[in-house]
Amino acid sequence: MRADMPGRMSLDDFRHEALAEVGSTNTECLERARKGALSGLWITAGRQTGGRGRRGRAWFSEPGNLYASLLLIDPAPMERLGSLPLAVAVAVQEAVSRIMPLDSPDVLIKWPNDILVDRRKICGILIEGETLADGRHAVVIGCGINVAVAPEAGLYPVATLRGFGASASPDELFAWLFRSMAETLALWNRGRGISAVMERWKSVAGGIGENITVNLPDRSISGRFAGIDDTGLLKLETDDGGTRLIAAGDVFFG
Repeated sequence: MRADMPGRMSLDDFRHEALAEVGSTNTECLERARKGALSGLWITAGRQTGGRGRRGRAWFSEPGNLYASLLLIDPAPMERLGSLPLAVAVAVQEAVSRIMPLDSPDVLIKWPNDILVDRRKICGILIEGETLADGRHAVVIGCGINVAVAPEAGLYPVATLRGFGASASPDELFAWLFRSMAETLALWNRGRGISAVMERWKSVAGGIGENITVNLPDRSISGRFAGIDDTGLLKLETDDGGTRLIAAGDVFFG
């Protein structure tokens, strides 16, 4: 390995700063990166005043939930970064599963990285990146988990972990996430371990083999969810017998 290529991170490489309130934990991480912050910094907040989701959507960010972002610097070569969302989803699914009652519904991943309980969304994940002035690439993993409160309406049915009997606080959930993310990123190993990550992802994925609709920016297409390819793209079997690979979109079951 070249001296300038970072190796596998361990639990000791991560650190945590808790804030009472922030505009956006993702934005805070990116600002820290521009000021020279090292890889492995977690920022959590009790409340966000400017939280955001995918495609610029506002993200409900009232107190009672977990709002957490992790800063990674040069986490993998650019050609292997596409598999990072799968690893992140595996880590979040593991953390949430740890605090759920034994009789609760399964915690599943909806492609690529929404977390569902009883087919209702309890977590959104937003991954953003930026090339810094010194040439390093900053990647921020943002997680918003509905512990106690949820938005009234959205694109997808939503729920809270409290609604399924989970009693853990946001801080307790974060303690599990801190460990599971470190372990999963070590397994991912800068993209080299994607095969092992994908096996774990498939074992907790929701809707494989079912009919789904994928909303793309310009249209919607339907078909059978045939799983993912070896790079993490969604495989959609269409009515004409063909298979379409999809890199990004909002998935709806049924």
